[in-house]
Amino acid sequence: MMGPYWNGMGWGWMALGWVMMLILWGTALAAVVALVRLASGRALFAQLGQPEPPIAILRRRYAAGELTREQFERMKSDVA
Repeated sequence: MMGPYWNGMGWGWMALGWVMMLILWGTALAAVVALVRLASGRALFAQLGQPEPPIAILRRRYAAGELTREQFERMKSDVA
């Protein structure tokens, strides 16, 4: 009459539940960190330790309005 946990079987299931909960929260935290890093504007190349290709930098700068069309075309012919 002491309950199901006193016979030794229930503690294993409870420990397994705690481990599964830690795995779930760890995975959720890792997903949030990955999404924040992705949304922060870091390029995939920077995350992998590889430099961003020059043409990608030019396209990004042109899209942001930092370069005029003439500057973009001139620089594009230089890096190509």
